[in-house]
Amino acid sequence: MSAAAASSCQRHGGNLAAAAARLGCRPEQLLDASASLVPFRPPALLRRALRQAALRPYPDRDYSDLRRAIAALHQLDPAWVLPGNGAAELFTWAARDAAALGRSQLPEPGFADYRRALACWGGDLVAAPLPLEWVQAGAQVGGQPGLQPNPQPWPLPEAAGRADAVAVLWVTNPHNPTGQLWGRASLEPLLRSHALVICDEAFLSLVPGGEAQSLVPLLAHHPNLVVIRSLTKLFAIAGLRLGYALGDPQRLARWSAWRDPWPVNGLAAAAGEALLADAHFYGRWCERVQGWVAAEGAWLQQRLGRLPGLRPMPSAANFLLLQGVQQGRPISLEPLRLALEQRHRILLRDCRSFEGLGESWLRLGYQDRSGNRRLVDALARELRG
Repeated sequence: MSAAAASSCQRHGGNLAAAAARLGCRPEQLLDASASLVPFRPPALLRRALRQAALRPYPDRDYSDLRRAIAALHQLDPAWVLPGNGAAELFTWAARDAAALGRSQLPEPGFADYRRALACWGGDLVAAPLPLEWVQAGAQVGGQPGLQPNPQPWPLPEAAGRADAVAVLWVTNPHNPTGQLWGRASLEPLLRSHALVICDEAFLSLVPGGEAQSLVPLLAHHPNLVVIRSLTKLFAIAGLRLGYALGDPQRLARWSAWRDPWPVNGLAAAAGEALLADAHFYGRWCERVQGWVAAEGAWLQQRLGRLPGLRPMPSAANFLLLQGVQQGRPISLEPLRLALEQRHRILLRDCRSFEGLGESWLRLGYQDRSGNRRLVDALARELRG
């Protein structure tokens, strides 16, 4: 792994054990706003499934029950489903396909793991810078559509319109780290100009109204499309590592042949089966999560907008970016991030691992109301002295 890739991994959110060791405290004493997980207690059916699965033999090599549950959720045939050891493992196989097809385009700022995955196979890539100014839906920046928190036209980077320039496009919806939700209608034309489009929808099920913008309904007519999803954010089970890819069966069968046996452990497989088998339960859980995202997002935007030196950016997801600004100029937020760690035991996401962002940006994941109050109070004390 390159030094740059290693540095990016070190700045990934959610590393509670390392942070607690560094700060000389217990992990449970930390408020972790560096990761973007729901704050709810795992459902009882998940706890029952994990207890039962702990005594099972080897997992089914084909993950037949898990694939059927995922397929039913998305109204697909199980052959169109490939479970993975988190979305990260599936990015690795997507990148192998991408590297063989030619140059990949990565809209940036963006999630560093796509670069990590492409580096595994020597994949060529080109960055497509996105605007770092965006406003509420319906408004414009400089006369041009900016990044929007609601479905809006995709601001196409120049190279994306030239089929000879890039073969593969990686899209995150909602976009990470900006939290912007791209409309399906604005993304669909990209499927006609690329040999492969990889759409990461890891956070989409948490977004109010987000499912209406999913590219999953386009799969049947676009064999060059792969949609990758994660269950770890929605159910706060990041330690179980469970994601899945949806795509053309021939492509997914090829990915499956590349992998080690049993890439998804028995506990993760049982968790997925339990959480997705009951469509009614899944729908109610998503409604609960989306209600929390809407309520806490609005509450945080209002409170954070009152603090000096901070500019909270609009977001449709369960996280938002903060920019440090003073007298209209960017300022470093690194001293603020360190102060929150050392004096308040609060972790925020260091954004230097996102290409195109730097020290003037931090990302925070929504907490429950108590956690969000603790976060805002700590920020206010540091910024107002």
